[in-house]
Amino acid sequence: MATVSIKCPNCGGGLQFDPAGQDYECEYCLSRFTQKELERIAPKAGEEPAGSNGADAQAGKTAQQQESFQGDGGQVDTEQAKVYTCPSCGAEIVTDDTTAASFCFYCHNPVILQGRLEGKYHPDYVLPFAIDREQATEIFFGWLKKKRFVPSDFYGPEQIEKMTGVYFPYWLYSCQVEGRLDGEGTRLRVWQAGNMQYTETQKYDVSRSGTMDIRHVPRNALKKADKKLVERVMPFDTRAMKPFSMGFLSGFFAEKRDMEREQFQAEVEQEVRGFAADSLKSSIGGYNTMNIRSQEAKIQGPNWEYALLPVWTLTYKEAKTGTIYYFACNGQSGKVCGKLPVDTKKLWIFFAQIFAPLLAALLAVGYLI
Repeated sequence: MATVSIKCPNCGGGLQFDPAGQDYECEYCLSRFTQKELERIAPKAGEEPAGSNGADAQAGKTAQQQESFQGDGGQVDTEQAKVYTCPSCGAEIVTDDTTAASFCFYCHNPVILQGRLEGKYHPDYVLPFAIDREQATEIFFGWLKKKRFVPSDFYGPEQIEKMTGVYFPYWLYSCQVEGRLDGEGTRLRVWQAGNMQYTETQKYDVSRSGTMDIRHVPRNALKKADKKLVERVMPFDTRAMKPFSMGFLSGFFAEKRDMEREQFQAEVEQEVRGFAADSLKSSIGGYNTMNIRSQEAKIQGPNWEYALLPVWTLTYKEAKTGTIYYFACNGQSGKVCGKLPVDTKKLWIFFAQIFAPLLAALLAVGYLI
C-alpha cells in the first residue's frame, strides 16, 4: 500500500484541512482552497499517490510485507504494525493496523495511508473538525482552571504538543419504529364529609401509538479506543456530516474500524425499542397510577452507515504507577471529558496552608491557659 498526500495546486506543498475556515490551507504559499475547488482542479482533490515511480511502488509493496518488529521466535506481527514511505521526504512511517492518517515524524507533513479506507472500509461520511488546535488548547486550560491539584507535567508545553486531533470510526444506526402501548390508568378523588372520608376510584383504558424516526444512533467501532473517552464526548450533530473525502483527513490522525455492525445489532435494537416505549409512556399524564398491559415496538427500514467523527485527545502516563490519564474534547461542539491525575505534593501543601495556622492558634490558646 502507498501513502497519499494532499498537494497544493499552486506550489505542490502539503495542504491541511483548516477547521476554522472549513477549507484547505497550504503552509508554504498560504493558498486556500475549498473542497469543491480541489475537486474541480483535480478529480482526486489533490491526492498524490506515493506509488507514482518505481521506488515508491516498491515502497508500497514493502508496506504490505516489511517487518516492523518481531515477536517471540522472530515471527513478524503484521497485524500490529506496518511500514510506509513518506511521499515528501522518503522517511519510513510505522503505524499499527488500524491507523488511516498520520504525520511524518521527520518532515511533519500529513500523510494518508492509501488502501486503509477503501472497499468495505470506505466511510460513508466524515464530520469535519470545527475546532482547531488553538481552540482545543484554550478549552483544555479553561477546563483545568478549577482543578488545582493537577501535576504541572500534565499541562506543560511538552505535554500540550501531544494534543492530537483524531477521526474515530463510528457505526451510525437509523430506522423507523412503530410503537403501541395499552394500559389501565386510575384516577382517585378523595373528600371529607363529617367524620367520614370517601375515596372514589375511576379506571380508564389508555392507548398510545405512533411512528418515530430514529437517526444516527452511534456506536464506537474501534476496539483499542477508550470507551469512556469516545462515548462521553458525544453527542455529535450528524446533520453537519459530509460525504467522505480523503482531504478532510489531511492534518489529522484517523483510525479505521475493526468492529462490524453485527456486533451491535441486538444492543442497538434493544436501546431503540426502549426509547420508543419510554417516549409513549411519557406522553401519558393525569393519572394517579398506570398499569401497562402490553406494549410493542416494530423496527422498520434499519440502516447502518459508517462515519469518521472528530475528537481532540491528550493522554498522560504517570511515571510511578503507569496509570493512563486523558483529556478528550468533541471536535465539533467542544464538549469535554477527562480523567485527571492528582499531585499529592500540591495536596499536602494545600492542607498545610489551611491547618498550620489553626494548629498554631490552638497551641497559642493552650499556652495562655
